[in-house]
Amino acid sequence: MTQITETALRDAHQSLFATRMRTADIVEAAPLLDRVGYASLEAWGGATFDAPLRFLNEDPWERLRQVKAAAPNTPIQMLLRGQNLVGYRNYADDVVEYFVEMAAGNGVDVFRVFDALNYTPNMRCAIESVKKAGKHAQGCFSYTTSPVHTTESFIKVARDLKEMGCDSICIKDMSGIIMPGVAYELIKSLKKDVGLPVILHGHCTAGIAPMAYQAAAEAGVDRLDCAISPIGGGTAQPPTESVAYALKGTDQDPGIDYSALSEVTEHFKKVREKYNSLINPISERVDTRILKYQVPGGMLSNLLSQLATQKKLDKLQEVLAEVPEVRRDTGYPPLVTPTSQIVGVQAVFNVLMGKYKVVGEETRNLIRGGYGQTPGPIDPEFRKKILKGEEPITGRPADQLEPELDKLKAEFEPTGLIKKPEDLLTLAMNPAVGKDFLSGKIVAEKAPWES
Repeated sequence: MTQITETALRDAHQSLFATRMRTADIVEAAPLLDRVGYASLEAWGGATFDAPLRFLNEDPWERLRQVKAAAPNTPIQMLLRGQNLVGYRNYADDVVEYFVEMAAGNGVDVFRVFDALNYTPNMRCAIESVKKAGKHAQGCFSYTTSPVHTTESFIKVARDLKEMGCDSICIKDMSGIIMPGVAYELIKSLKKDVGLPVILHGHCTAGIAPMAYQAAAEAGVDRLDCAISPIGGGTAQPPTESVAYALKGTDQDPGIDYSALSEVTEHFKKVREKYNSLINPISERVDTRILKYQVPGGMLSNLLSQLATQKKLDKLQEVLAEVPEVRRDTGYPPLVTPTSQIVGVQAVFNVLMGKYKVVGEETRNLIRGGYGQTPGPIDPEFRKKILKGEEPITGRPADQLEPELDKLKAEFEPTGLIKKPEDLLTLAMNPAVGKDFLSGKIVAEKAPWES
């Protein structure tokens, strides 16, 4: 059997309409999804923590509780960025431990833990915290291609994750570039050499993912991430219905209720109509350039936005060509949050201002080792030039961090902003946005259907 994880409540709307689905629409869909027989519902984490606070004036913790209550029969899954949690920096271990504890208590059953560099020491604290909470720890590596990324290198990451206590392994193909033959061989190798259930997460950006999913099923993959068709395809995941019907009646039959699935499809047709104005046509086109540049959909959107602001959209092709150059210089990081943004911004700087004439602070931090050790080596002379005498970090960056929770409590408890334990974590993830939200200063942006 090849089970299906439904991404409609997280990655699908994050990919296609900028993570703007309202909690009311998510909770309304949850009981319908709960009847299908999915392996899990990906409903939290990633950008669904920050975006509701920043743009919708909605509490992500309350969303999680409501989804769990509305879909009690299906495990609720989240995407967790290892030591970055749902933020954009490394947090101290005590924050990681408390965040996982609170997420588990509020309804997360499956924690998909990854690190942007596939640097497993950045994942250990989160994985151990998930196991302590009695929840499913799904270790995840970001799939990419480069001179330093091989089947053997991915197997090594997976072995490390198993040693840390992971219950399953996910291949996160955030750019949609894994070829069917590679998917088949990698999954076969993982199942043989690691021996844990394997999940494939893909995107349809390059049009390859459905074929890769078929090869994965033939290789014995245990689970596939899919997005219901009205908000599937494009930069989101392969359509749930297409994958489910392709496997129906075979040894990989997902064992779902197809009648219930049809109800979900009809529901999300209406949801799509509501949010249709947010969908950029570019995000639904097949773009095989990604096979060369490995630019995920969200990263492409950011590049377009940056260039449009500078009135330099005519430079897009040059920026795309510069991305692999910056990636090589910075040790071949996979292009996934936050490294995709870091590499993309630096590529724009290089094209518009000259090669490394301006170096972003986060680029410097990546080269310094502030995000962990990069998959490939960085030229020592290049590092020395960029760091200008600053010493690189050679171990786990979080080892340099002092505990944060007591300091956060001392800072924010006197303000009266903390009404429940989760509020402290909201402030920890992004103090500026957290303070504005908890003090009632954020005004929700106008909904698409109100425009």
